[in-house]
Amino acid sequence: MCGITGFWSFTDQMSGLSLDRIVQEMANQLASRGPDSSGVWWEKEAHVAFGHRRLAIMDLTETGHQPMATASGRFVITYNGEVYNAAELREDLLVKGYSFRGSSDTEVILAACEAYGIEEATRQLNGMFAFALWDAKGHKLHLVRDRLGIKPLYWGIHQGTLFFGSQLKSFQPHPLWRPELNRKVLPGYFRFGYISGPSSIYQDIQKLSPGCIATIEGKDKVTVKPYWTMDEAMRQGEAQHSSRSSTEWVDQLDALLKDAVKRCMVSDVPIGAFLSGGVDSSTVAALMQTQSASPVQTFTIGFEEESYNEASHAAAVARHLGTQHHELYLKSSEVLEIIPTIPEWCDEPFADSSQIPTFLVSRLAQKQLKVCLSGDGGDEFFAGYNRYFLANQVWNRLAPFPLSFRKMAAGGIKGLSPQQWDFLSRLIPGRRLSTGDKAHKLADLLTCPDRKALYLNLISLWSQPEDLVADRERLSEKLPFPWTADISRSKNAFIEDMQYIDSLTYLPDDILSKVDYASMAVSLESRVPLLDHRVVEFAWSVPLDLKVNHPEGKWILRQVLKKYVPESLTERPKMGFGVPLGQWLRGPLRAWAEDLLSEASLRDSGLNAGPIRQRWEDHVSGSRHWHYSLWPVLMFQAWHQSRHHG
Repeated sequence: MCGITGFWSFTDQMSGLSLDRIVQEMANQLASRGPDSSGVWWEKEAHVAFGHRRLAIMDLTETGHQPMATASGRFVITYNGEVYNAAELREDLLVKGYSFRGSSDTEVILAACEAYGIEEATRQLNGMFAFALWDAKGHKLHLVRDRLGIKPLYWGIHQGTLFFGSQLKSFQPHPLWRPELNRKVLPGYFRFGYISGPSSIYQDIQKLSPGCIATIEGKDKVTVKPYWTMDEAMRQGEAQHSSRSSTEWVDQLDALLKDAVKRCMVSDVPIGAFLSGGVDSSTVAALMQTQSASPVQTFTIGFEEESYNEASHAAAVARHLGTQHHELYLKSSEVLEIIPTIPEWCDEPFADSSQIPTFLVSRLAQKQLKVCLSGDGGDEFFAGYNRYFLANQVWNRLAPFPLSFRKMAAGGIKGLSPQQWDFLSRLIPGRRLSTGDKAHKLADLLTCPDRKALYLNLISLWSQPEDLVADRERLSEKLPFPWTADISRSKNAFIEDMQYIDSLTYLPDDILSKVDYASMAVSLESRVPLLDHRVVEFAWSVPLDLKVNHPEGKWILRQVLKKYVPESLTERPKMGFGVPLGQWLRGPLRAWAEDLLSEASLRDSGLNAGPIRQRWEDHVSGSRHWHYSLWPVLMFQAWHQSRHHG
C-alpha cells in the first residue's frame, strides 16, 4: 500500500523548472501513506514526472522500489495496492520468457502490461490497485483503478497540466496548482454526506471511476474505457442462477471466501483483522484464524455509551476463535482531539461519522502491525442493510395506492407543522420524540413516484439540499448515475436495485473512501476480501431468497459463519459502526460546532444560515435529533476553514 502522484505538462510553462524536486515535494504530501521510502522518476523532454511513497508490505528490499521501469525502458509505473494473484501471473510470465529481479507484484504488473497489453493485463489482476503507467514508445499515459474502487485515484487537466494522485493534497506543491472550489457538487454532498464520483471538490479534477482505464495521449486526446462493470457482473450473475441446493450454495461461498481471505493473508509483515463482532468481520476473522498456525491479532473499538458499544460482542467472538484480541474504549473527551484533525486526512468534505472509530481502530492496530483485513462489502452484496427492508416494506404498502391519492394524503399531513404534530402526540401516553418530523417524512415518502425515488428520499440527509447553498438557483442538484438512469429490471426485486445503486455510489464514495482515508492516515493497509471481484460476481448469481430470509439479510453469509462461530455470538440486531454523535454535539463538541455553525462562518462559506441554524438550535435544545444532517455541514465547514477558501 502506497501513495502515488505525478503530472504531465502539455505547455512550456515547466521549462527550466526542476521536475524531480517538484514531484518529490508532491510525493512527500503522502508521507503517511508510505512512510518507509520514497522515489521519483521524470522525463525532462516530455515534462512528465512520477512520485511514490512506499508502505513496504511485499518484497521489502530495494527490488520493490518505485517508480519502476521495465528492462526495455518502455514502461514506467507508480502503483498503489496489492495484487493477490501475482504468484500465478508470475509463473505464466516466466514461461513466456520474462525474468524478475525481485518478488514484488509491481514487477508482475509491469511485465503483464508488456506481455498482454494494458487492458488484458488489468483484467487478469485480482486485487486492489490504482496505478499510472507511462508508455515511452507510444508517448501516452494510462491511469488504472481497480474494479470496486477500493483504491482512490484523482486526476484531471488543470492549467495545461495533467495531475494524478492518491490524494488531492499531493497536488499542492506544484507551481501550477490553483484549485477552485467546485460548488456544483455541494447539493449532492449535503444530501449524501460524500461527494459522488466522478466529480471532486475541485473544478477540473475528478475521480477515476472504478473498473476504468483512462488513456491520455495529449491535452485534447483523452479516453476513459471500462474493463469491468458492475452492470455486466449483475447481468452475468442473473444468468447463472441455478437449481443448486442451499447447502451447495453455502459450501461454494465458503470455499470462495476462504480462498479470498487466504490470498489477502499473503504478506511479508504482520497482519491482523478488524473485528466488530458482526457477521461480516466475524466471518473474515474466522476464516483467517482457520488458516493461520498462530493466533490472529484482532482489533475493536468500544464506547462508554452502551447503546453504541459492540466491543463485548467482538470480545466473545475473539475468545471463541482464539485470536489475540485488542480493544480500546473511546472516551468522549478523546473525540475533541480527533475531530479537528479530520480535514488533514480527508481531502474532500466527508461526513460519515464512523470515520472517527475507523481512524481510532486503525491507529490501535497500527501499533502492532502494518496490514488489517476488514469485512466491508458484505452489506452491499449480500443485502445486509436495514434500510433495504424498510424501503421494501414501505413501497409494498404504498404502491397499491394511486400517486394522486398519496399526494392528497401528504398534503393533509403537511397541513400541520411538525410542532403541531408534536403537540398532538403529547396527548397520547408513551409519545415518541420528533413525531412531527416522522409525520413529515412519511408525507415526503407518499409523494415518491417510484421505488427509486423512495429509496433516495430515505437515505437523504437533506431532502432539499440546494436550500443550503447561497446561489441555489445556479446550483440546482445534479444527481449522479445510477440515480439518473432507469435501472429497474422487470425481474429484479427492489432490494436488488438498492444493492446495485449502493455498489456504484455508497460503497466506493463513502465506505471505501472512509477506510482508505482513516487507515492510510496512520500508515495501515486495509484489505477487503469480501470485495474480491470473484466474490462480488458470485454474490450477484446467488438467488435473492438465499440472501434475504425475513426479517434479516445476509442469510447465506450467516450460514458460512455458523460453521465457525455459534449463532448465539453473532445473531443480534445490526448496529453498524455508529457513534453517539447526537450526544457529543450537545456535550463535548458543542462549542466546536457552535463556532462552525455561526451565521458569520456559514456566510463566509457561501451557505444559507437559516435552515442550518434552525436545525442546530432544535438539536441543542433536545427537541429534535438533527445530528445526521448537521454533520455534513460541520465537516464541510471544518474542511473549508482548514483550506481558507473565501
